[in-house]
Amino acid sequence: MREESKTEDHKLDIQRIIQWLDDDGILSKADLEKCRQYAAAKINLNKHPLKILSECELADRSQLGKLLTQEDLTQWLAKKLALPYYYFDPLKIDVPSVTAIFSKAYAVNYNILPIKINDEEIVVATAEPFIRAWQLDLAKMHHGKIRCVFANPDEIKRYLDEFYNFSQSLKGAQTQNEGRGGGQNFEQLVELSKMADLDANNQHVVNLVNWLLQYAFDQRASDIHIEPRRQQGNVRFRIDGILHHVYQLPMPIMNAVLSRLKILGRMNIAEKRLPQDGRIKTQMNAKEIELRLSTMPTAFGEKLVMRIFDPEVLLRDYEQLGFNKQELAIWNRMTGQTHGIILVTGPTGSGKTTTLYSTLKRLATPEINLCTVEDPIEQIEPVFNQMQVQANIGLDFASGIRTLLRQDPDIIMVGEIRDLETAEMAVQASLTGHLVISTLHTNNAPAAVTRLLNLGVPGYLIQQTVLGVMAQRLIRVLCKHCKTPVAVDDAQWQALVAPFRVAPPKQIHRATGCKECRNTGFAGRIGIYEIFENSQTLEKLIVEGCDTALLQKQAIKEGMRPLRLSGAEKVAAGITTIEEVLRVAPERIEF
Repeated sequence: MREESKTEDHKLDIQRIIQWLDDDGILSKADLEKCRQYAAAKINLNKHPLKILSECELADRSQLGKLLTQEDLTQWLAKKLALPYYYFDPLKIDVPSVTAIFSKAYAVNYNILPIKINDEEIVVATAEPFIRAWQLDLAKMHHGKIRCVFANPDEIKRYLDEFYNFSQSLKGAQTQNEGRGGGQNFEQLVELSKMADLDANNQHVVNLVNWLLQYAFDQRASDIHIEPRRQQGNVRFRIDGILHHVYQLPMPIMNAVLSRLKILGRMNIAEKRLPQDGRIKTQMNAKEIELRLSTMPTAFGEKLVMRIFDPEVLLRDYEQLGFNKQELAIWNRMTGQTHGIILVTGPTGSGKTTTLYSTLKRLATPEINLCTVEDPIEQIEPVFNQMQVQANIGLDFASGIRTLLRQDPDIIMVGEIRDLETAEMAVQASLTGHLVISTLHTNNAPAAVTRLLNLGVPGYLIQQTVLGVMAQRLIRVLCKHCKTPVAVDDAQWQALVAPFRVAPPKQIHRATGCKECRNTGFAGRIGIYEIFENSQTLEKLIVEGCDTALLQKQAIKEGMRPLRLSGAEKVAAGITTIEEVLRVAPERIEF
């Protein structure tokens, strides 16, 4: 740190920071004068100097047309003070441990926030590096090394409030639950009569649930997993397809959180032995978001998974979904037909719902009667006529299609073809002049044909009705802020595109990691596609006991691009990496 480290404790001086900016030649003369005038006008306000300077709207001389943000100024000042810069990633902070070091009032007073604690060291983020009185107090309590990092003052204030409020709610819930037991655990069934759960409407529990949902939205999570274990419950978020451990909750509190979520999802909180489904509709930043809830009984209690449906994600342009011009032309040609069956295949979480809803949204014009039968309805859409499957009263997919056929439909969307009866009704609907769009679970597009044959649909009916099949996967997109160009490894490239002879690009990109992507190197996901379009040649191969490999070879000869080739195109465009495509589409192309 600079010579100021030898002086008495004092706050950062804005005039000194302005002088450092001048010394480093970061600002123009006009901006320097603006800073000095602005600083003088704001001298009596209790604001951090970096916040005051960021409000001056200073031009970044290194990037034309860009203004220096508070984050930019924080990174510059950290380097100037020879302190490590810290960008908050809340998923990597053990909230109960760090909030147990200081009280909230103490942390607010010194503008500090602990971010890591173990036997060897404590790491503390600060926005006032020349105030060190707190270090003396901390040294009396902890004998390890005390390390300071410099962070954005606004980020410290934000997470200081979030972490301490969460811990306060957790402690409050624990205090009110003293002497009570947990929930239904197969290892503790003998004690069930003595157990009582914490009230799900307790204000502390309400705060915990609100924080959990907001936290998931902020981190761009697609799923929230709440999982019971023997001693505690685990909370995990799925972000860009990867699960991240977020938090651990004591079992009694986790049971109360589960009950609260079940109440919000209009589920039976007394029933813990059977799986249940529910949904929650909420708002975040004036935007409506739906959550689909699913519970499952496990050895240690109920497990809950919440799927988050963001309307902006479900209804995207085809380019945003990842279609190239050739794929889009084929998809538009198939969905523009008046009758026949179109199937979308892929594993759970491969983006089938997003593709279907985005497609249906464009097909549902005022002249078209578009009806769906779903289990469950993923998102309420006013332009569709949507029906919910209810197996408990005999309303399954097959009977749902049968009902829709009497509703004068033009297009029918079936959530999933699971059995022969549903497949037969879909075939019947297409034969009577309707366009049917549905999903299947297969590894590639040609395998959907053999799947229908295995269900018992005659080959001649598949020949007449199936227009095409699209298989898809979701791959992570490289962060545009930190991706780095690298030379192509020819062996790795050939392993990706083999047996096709595709020339490698001049360069590709690799994941690096920065504050914008939480140091993962990736931000968001995009689709890769394999479209099998039926033809007269392919129809002749669709017979009882047909070979999927033979279908695949013929489809490739007629222009079908396998998933790996679609992924290779994204690699060449600098959108993703070879490793990511191989992870998502591991099946080799046999041709």
